[in-house]
Amino acid sequence: MHLDHSELDRRTVLRAGLGAAAVAVVGSELAFPTAARAASDSDLDWIISCDQWGARPPKDPLSVSAIPTNKIIVHHMAFPNVTDYSREQAIKLARDCQNLHMDGNGWSDTGQHFTVSRGGYVTEGRRGSLERLTAGDRQMISAHCPGENGRAIGIENEGTYVTETPPQALLDSLVRLCTTICRQYGLHAHDIFGHWDFRNTLCPGAAFYAQFPTLRRRVFRELGTDLADVPARRWPDLWRFVSSPSVRVVQYLLTHRGYPLSVSSAFDAATVAAVQDWQARNGIPVDVDATLTTPTWETLAPELEKDATGAPVSAAQFMLNMKGWADVAVSGQFDYATKKAVQDLQRLHGLEPNGKVDTNTWCALVGGVVRPSFQAD
Repeated sequence: MHLDHSELDRRTVLRAGLGAAAVAVVGSELAFPTAARAASDSDLDWIISCDQWGARPPKDPLSVSAIPTNKIIVHHMAFPNVTDYSREQAIKLARDCQNLHMDGNGWSDTGQHFTVSRGGYVTEGRRGSLERLTAGDRQMISAHCPGENGRAIGIENEGTYVTETPPQALLDSLVRLCTTICRQYGLHAHDIFGHWDFRNTLCPGAAFYAQFPTLRRRVFRELGTDLADVPARRWPDLWRFVSSPSVRVVQYLLTHRGYPLSVSSAFDAATVAAVQDWQARNGIPVDVDATLTTPTWETLAPELEKDATGAPVSAAQFMLNMKGWADVAVSGQFDYATKKAVQDLQRLHGLEPNGKVDTNTWCALVGGVVRPSFQAD
């Protein structure tokens, strides 16, 4: 499991203002904003609650985030790929996970909001998550991904999916859960990301991640979203309190632009300063947290094709290798293996497989979502 901390996200504190990092504690009678979406899927009895699976009480009070939820982050649990698909196994999984997080990691409670078993059963993770989902207002502050714990719903999926695809029952239930979360919190299919988009980890596994375009398309169709309402590109909103493979890409691209950075995947002070300087030099609003906004990404990433060399090519190769194209070497030379891997990635995301790393391809490569992916079969 993922050894992340359960502290309040620093950005939660910054955005809440006046130190009000959380608006409620589990069990309190504090009022919440009226949730217009709450009635859209209020029958959530298919989710096994903490009380139903016999959860231990949290060791410490659990808080509700004061900022809006803006994404879903999908994980694999790095647990065995069991063949017991029963409800009893799902309940055992929930208990084992809570014990690991509380007794092994020292957290207050289960780190994620929800868990999906290989048999397709969905259990509540952190206590209060089901109540908040029903209300559709604010989420529980969690412990599944540092930097995103106050604004991202975390879903753990039983199993390990570096080389193996999740069973259909799990995928079907994940679609249902993501659809429900989107409806309740006003999110979209293009707001679904993987853990490694915001954290240096192999989670959710390369084989699982390859299923994400299909996962998003299924949620998109369930929601009945109009294609015109999908942005051309939804980039991962990296900021200074996360570290991930995509941060390494940013560092490669910034070194290409002349900034003397260490390419480490850690969003360090030098990277913060470089991002903010790039924003200022390109007439982009300078973000206090050096957030990689859409215009920041799109001015930073150059188009690549055959004969390209240097740091941007290394960035693309690093990410391709990370995401399952093991034959791609980080050489800085746009070779045949790189072109073939780019074409595979483009097909996966519904893009023209021309082998060029254009803006859409960069977005898909670093974990973002592109509009054409919703048009693919």
